[in-house]
Amino acid sequence: MKKLVFLLLATFSISMVAQEKITEGVIASKMTMSSPNEQMNAQLQMVGDINIVTYFKDDKSRSETNNPMSGESVSIIDTEAKQMLTLLNNPMEGKKFTLSDINETPDTSGIEITKGDETKTILGYNCEQYNITISQQDVAMTMEVFTTEAIEASNQETVEFGEKFKGFPLLMTINVSQAGQDMAMTYEVTDIKKESVSDDKFSLTPPEGYEKMEGM
Repeated sequence: MKKLVFLLLATFSISMVAQEKITEGVIASKMTMSSPNEQMNAQLQMVGDINIVTYFKDDKSRSETNNPMSGESVSIIDTEAKQMLTLLNNPMEGKKFTLSDINETPDTSGIEITKGDETKTILGYNCEQYNITISQQDVAMTMEVFTTEAIEASNQETVEFGEKFKGFPLLMTINVSQAGQDMAMTYEVTDIKKESVSDDKFSLTPPEGYEKMEGM
């Protein structure tokens, strides 16, 4: 159960003015988690809300989380280089990294994406609804996502959804079932700032002291 919570935190660590297009800036968001399983829910309550800071610039993005229970997580996406670097500094696992390729033609088998009719205004931005069902290996997941095309940034949860999915998510409601365990997660953007971001934030070179995660 602890491993499931750790993997989900690592995965989802990986989140304005008027309706103008933004290609560079900083996004603040948070994720809350709960479960009908009392033991798992107690662990999730100890973790608390996961605060996420995302830096983005052109075709690059960097998402950072830091939580006393789950540790630090950084995800860097470079869509031009078609690579994603994930850094984990976890009290149980230590400092680990993975460097993976982003597929030009992602495998969307087991993923069903339907554009909904509902719209929301979030932080002044018009957002459109997507309903997503994922069934891969032993994981079943449903997602309701509201995205805006006014923010041109990559998101680690949606980068490989393909052409059926457009925009940056400002609100996601996620229900996950794995190995008989159920979990609900809500991801919501709380602030968006248009500002300059240093290129150093998007380096794909793992920092010193990080070891490659075996099996990844």
